[in-house]
Amino acid sequence: MKLPPLIQAFVLHFGEMGSRWGINRTVGQIYALLFVADRALNADEITEKLGVSRSNVSMGLKELQAWRLVRLEHRPGDRREYFSAPEDVWTIFKTLAEERQRREVEPTLSMLRDALLVSPDSAEERHAQARMREMYALMEQMTEWFAEIRKLSPETLARLMALGAKVQKLLEMKDKLRLVPPPPEEVA
Repeated sequence: MKLPPLIQAFVLHFGEMGSRWGINRTVGQIYALLFVADRALNADEITEKLGVSRSNVSMGLKELQAWRLVRLEHRPGDRREYFSAPEDVWTIFKTLAEERQRREVEPTLSMLRDALLVSPDSAEERHAQARMREMYALMEQMTEWFAEIRKLSPETLARLMALGAKVQKLLEMKDKLRLVPPPPEEVA
């Protein structure tokens, strides 16, 4: 790798984490490099900086494009394609969450919907279907919640996250207030 030590450590870490996130090491490294780069890079520059094959870079860039995690740029008089990561980390987070939703959650919801339409033939299947119904309800609730979260501005999301456990305390206080009996009406 032909990178300064700080950038190299970041790129190597993302490569290692990539396998845990379901992407290969090179894709993770390409993304990390584009994320910290001060300008858009072409495939040859990425190949040189990472010391990986041009075909691996091409396949990695295609995968990142499929995930909507890189932007493609063309420059006048230059036939090469240049790639960059979105600048806004909230945009990146939302894109990742949307893609995971589309690739992982929606197929599971579809499978569960189909399974819930089946008439169970045994107590074992009735039990399994009841458990699937619970899973479906939770996943649907999370999907609806995420749809609402996606509508929030980055500033509002940051403020919401900063609240942290304070939200739980607020909800607990609300529940306690419900338990307090209303004041007696004044008798005239």
